[in-house]
Parts: sequence; C-alpha cells; structure tokens
Amino acid sequence: MSIEIEIVTGDPAWPRVKPLFDLVWPPETVAQLPWAGVEFAHPDLRVIVEVDELPVCHVSLYRREGIWRDRPIRIGGIGGVLTHPSFRKQGLASVALDAALHTLRDERSNDFALLFCASEMTGFYTSRNWKPYMGEVFAEQRGARVRFDAMQPLVYYLKRAPHEGELDLRGLPW
Repeated sequence: MSIEIEIVTGDPAWPRVKPLFDLVWPPETVAQLPWAGVEFAHPDLRVIVEVDELPVCHVSLYRREGIWRDRPIRIGGIGGVLTHPSFRKQGLASVALDAALHTLRDERSNDFALLFCASEMTGFYTSRNWKPYMGEVFAEQRGARVRFDAMQPLVYYLKRAPHEGELDLRGLPW
C-alpha cells in the first residue's frame, strides 16, 4: 500500500476528488444535513491523501481577510474534511489536517484557522487542540450578510485565535 499526500490548487483538482465527495456525501444524505442548501466558497487549495493513487481523504484550505471586532484579521479556513469509509480510523484525516495547518502556518499570513463542523464532530477536532468559537459568525449567502449558525465554528491558534465577539467572514463560508 502506497500513501501519498499532495497539496494542490482548489478548482483544477475538483474532478479528482468529486467521486470521494459523492461517496461520502451523496445528495440524498446532504439534503438531510443542517447545512443543506448552504452556498459554500470554492477552496484555494486542497490536501489530498491517496492510497495506491486513489483519493481517500480530503481537506480544503481557504484564505480570507475577515473582520473581527471591527478590525481586519487573516483567516485560514479549513473545510471539506472527509475520508473514504473504508479508510476511516487509520489517522488519515489527522495527517491531512496536520498538512493543512502546516501549510497555513508556513504562509505566515494567517492569524488563526477556522472550521465549521457538525456538532457530533466537535470531539474529533477539540481533541486536536481546536477550540469552540463562542461569538457570532456572519457570512454571505445569496448576496446578503447573514448570521452563519448552520454548523459549530472552531478556531485553531496560528498567531492568535479569537474565541468570542463578532466575526465577519466577508464572503461565503467554507
């Protein structure tokens, strides 16, 4: 078994990972989720973990200048975390997340990382040093600024990590 980790440009890599997304989140499953109908941003980068040239794990990366407490702040977004069902519980998501955070940290331009997850997944992230964001998050949806509360926001310290207050993503969520 050969494992490879790649960090690639977001949109051009979509055809490689779309079958994995369709397997993990088929339309009938997504329709039942709290985030069904949410318009999401396209990622800047993707971390793809392949086993024998088959994508089995994925993490999306986003770069955004948001507003926190009326001041600009650089957000490194993490999203689209998924693992092929046959490859779960092998640490691949942790490896992909570590690669994503390492990339954001190496860029030295992001103040903190931010992700949104279903409430049943918060334990996975908090066991990896992510902290709940206790303030209000605002994002764009269909051209309007709205409170984004479809999923739990979690933050990860890069240079600093806000934990409360109003945070405006100034664009689509991820």
